[in-house]
Amino acid sequence: METAMLGQYGEVLFVPGHRACPGCGAALVVRLILEATGPNVIVVSPTGCLETFSSPYPYTPWGVPWLHVLFENAGAVASGVEVALKRQGLADRVRVLVIGGDGGTYDIGIGSLSGMFERGHDVLYVCYNNEAYMNTGVQRSSATPLGASTMTSPAGAHAWGQDRPQKDLPAIAIAHRIPYVATASVAYPADLVRKVKHAMAFRGPKYLEVHSPCPIGWGHDAAETIDLGKLAVQTGLFPLFEAIAGQPLRVRKIHKRLLVIDYLGRQRRFSHLFEDGANQDHLARIQAIADDNVIRLGLVDTVVAGRQSNEA
Repeated sequence: METAMLGQYGEVLFVPGHRACPGCGAALVVRLILEATGPNVIVVSPTGCLETFSSPYPYTPWGVPWLHVLFENAGAVASGVEVALKRQGLADRVRVLVIGGDGGTYDIGIGSLSGMFERGHDVLYVCYNNEAYMNTGVQRSSATPLGASTMTSPAGAHAWGQDRPQKDLPAIAIAHRIPYVATASVAYPADLVRKVKHAMAFRGPKYLEVHSPCPIGWGHDAAETIDLGKLAVQTGLFPLFEAIAGQPLRVRKIHKRLLVIDYLGRQRRFSHLFEDGANQDHLARIQAIADDNVIRLGLVDTVVAGRQSNEA
């Protein structure tokens, strides 16, 4: 193995050669997570893109123990693994992670996730959020952003794509009063690695949501994954923060804020919003979401006319 591929633990724990699409954000997310945790972890993954592209028998990219479970029970299975490690006296040596997509986290698996939080299991749950059910053909999930066109929320003569705002799952996690909740982006790898390490310093349930662009589902070139991840943050549509129990919210400031059209206009799933200039009201609704995030979370030092900011 080339030296340039080696992580801080002397080995890459999620190796190349899997079947992820070119430009897949989720594959990079997993590699960064395991670079942060090291080898002494057990990973549980519900059905989804990650499970599909990382499990073509008899090959595996995983350098750590990995369990594929159902969409709906990742939180429950991880809870059982954690209890088993405690019974064997291994809980101080081996930690438990869940790495799943937004479909298995926001929708189908939210019941077992809530139960895992409520029971206080020492598990870090990571959601790689690519904002739809990508593995089964790009159907909407409750993480699909307002206005996005998917197979089940198509834009057309009588619809303009997804007509409901995204579920705020990080806020739901915070409401469980767990020790650590954070958001991160594949476009900011150092921040992501730091937050994984920070989360693992806590005992009890932790939740980390990582924004993960998908070239196929979003309709962008594979080379633009990181650029689009940065634009989501810079527009205020995907805020980066940490919520540590009992402490004020810690946010990553936006140094030069952009308007949402800079982000939306580079994705095919939003292309209908720019046809014939007929969707200004819809674009304004999406801009208002970003504006609310900026004001509510204090993402910039100054907001001008509810839309733009100075450089912080």
